[in-house]
Amino acid sequence: MNGHRTEIFARALAGIILLAAGPVEATLLDTQRSDIDRFVREVSMRHDFSEEYVRSILSQAEIKQSVLDAISRPAERVKPWHEYREIFVTQNRIDGGVRFWDDHQAEFDRVSAGTGIPPAVIVSIIGVETYYGNITGSYRVIDVLCTLAFEYPPRSKFFRSELEQFLLLTREERVDPMIPLGSYAGAMGAPQFISSSYRAYAVDADGDGRRDLWSSWSDVLGSVANYFDAHGWKTDQPIVVEASVPWSARRKLDKEPLRQEETVGSLRDKGVRFETSLPNDARAFVISLEGKDGREYWVGFTNFYVITRYNTSVMYAMAIHQLGQKIQARAGR
Repeated sequence: MNGHRTEIFARALAGIILLAAGPVEATLLDTQRSDIDRFVREVSMRHDFSEEYVRSILSQAEIKQSVLDAISRPAERVKPWHEYREIFVTQNRIDGGVRFWDDHQAEFDRVSAGTGIPPAVIVSIIGVETYYGNITGSYRVIDVLCTLAFEYPPRSKFFRSELEQFLLLTREERVDPMIPLGSYAGAMGAPQFISSSYRAYAVDADGDGRRDLWSSWSDVLGSVANYFDAHGWKTDQPIVVEASVPWSARRKLDKEPLRQEETVGSLRDKGVRFETSLPNDARAFVISLEGKDGREYWVGFTNFYVITRYNTSVMYAMAIHQLGQKIQARAGR
């Protein structure tokens, strides 16, 4: 019996030592694995890469357990709007936005004049995404994309496509694929573009021959503006307004806002009261949020929908709008 207890104790001690040492963080990608080998051959054929080049890049990628842990983590409790708002619409973020706008005012003016996208919206995006470029991610993008492409089955198809886009992006921008850093989901730079969005919407605003979302603020601001412009931003039109919704209409409108097939006219016919100069056939939808003092109702328009193309969360879009408003008011513009 004593020997058995000693063995149990020894095993427990060994387990404690292993836990203290922590899990093995990374292992190199095995490019000889059948699915990875197939990816190498298909990407090389489609885009005129040499197989040796693609294989050499992928063979240096590390499978990161911390990435898998982060993306697999059970979703946190969905915060009510008033708690979510307190994360992003803060005095520090407002003051930081004013300083950022001041520092780059000429560029904001140029970009806004060229695209019609309000500076307040652009600065708010940068503020929410990366705290004005201060928190852009510390993972090598190649590690993240290889980890999620080949070791995360739920979204492997999406991330294999993003890995392919990343290889094309680094060739086009003449960037060493082993250098770019980003988030645990592979988003890059101050505006946090994924590879496909980077290729589709980033612009070379400073004219240096590269689209640089890490160190060129001209490119960053121009790219965010281009993203909104490409997704249908309506210049000089409202984003969202407060509304009053009668009890009789609340159940009918109690569904995903972005799927509502409503217009300014149809909402008014249902008794929803709100102020706008938009015509009756303009798209509109009711947004219901849990405020600190009770339920809040808003009516969003096309420009609110465009913000959700950056992030599909309605609360995200509302935070972008309200932070931008606060920054603009604080800056006196």
